[in-house]
Amino acid sequence: MKAFLVLLLTLLLSSCYYQEEDATLYEAGDNFLVSADSLHLQSNQPLHNLPVDTVCEQLSVYYNDQLVVAETLVIPEDSVDSVWVKLARDQFTMGWVHQRDFVESVVPDDPISQFIHLFSIRHLGLFGILFAVSLLALFYQIFSRKKPHVFFLRDILSPYPTFLLIILALSALLYAGIQHYVPETWVLYYYHPTLNPFGLPLILSLFLCSVWVLLVLTLATIEEVFRLLPTGEAMLYLLSLLGCCILCYLLFTLAALSPGVSYILFALFILVLMLRYNRFSKPRYFCGSCGKRLKQLGKCPHCGAENR
Repeated sequence: MKAFLVLLLTLLLSSCYYQEEDATLYEAGDNFLVSADSLHLQSNQPLHNLPVDTVCEQLSVYYNDQLVVAETLVIPEDSVDSVWVKLARDQFTMGWVHQRDFVESVVPDDPISQFIHLFSIRHLGLFGILFAVSLLALFYQIFSRKKPHVFFLRDILSPYPTFLLIILALSALLYAGIQHYVPETWVLYYYHPTLNPFGLPLILSLFLCSVWVLLVLTLATIEEVFRLLPTGEAMLYLLSLLGCCILCYLLFTLAALSPGVSYILFALFILVLMLRYNRFSKPRYFCGSCGKRLKQLGKCPHCGAENR
């Protein structure tokens, strides 16, 4: 964990600073990847007062082709889109396209931007699969007549899962708030991403800070769960926690559509989790062999000794 914190500090100090609010989304020399099946380019440069029915030679680039922005051109009388972008795949394949078609068909050639793009179009399907797996794991333990460790219902003696869920709810609120209320800030970040939370607009800075804290808590939670539970039980507990995290994310991203409701819901959410943790986190027993805390009598999960 100490090594990870050192790595985190290094990333924060070495990350590039965010560009100014008045920066353009892209400029000559920026690299992009085609995210659509294909993108059609016009080989001839668009001209002012060019007749609408003029036939121009078309070139095509395809999914995952790398493009570079060569230049931009503004034609105010163009009724479709006044901004044209010249793109080049190589010295033999280059042409012009409307900015509207350009931004809909490409993704910046940056791992952060690509992750944002992939997450925005695939997260619901992925969440559905992971939630189904977590439910199957829970049903397996119930029908096998075991007493499963399940987050919130039969929890472990650790604060990390509770704080993980609280920070996740905060991140979901901030993420949805940026998307719905200041989308231009999110679009600018999408084209100029950074891992450094400093020098950003306040709400975006808070969101990135919450993501870093969430990452640290996730690693701490996994380490703690495997320390307290046998490997098989730890995996099943983490699946139950994963299911709760998915529900929490979906709940607060929807709640963010109504600021008043989201603030009240978030406050109640924190209150319930903290009261529940305060009530059930105090151990009633200690192992007579190793002295570790126990929630109930029986076999010690740490040393295996029987306590009656």
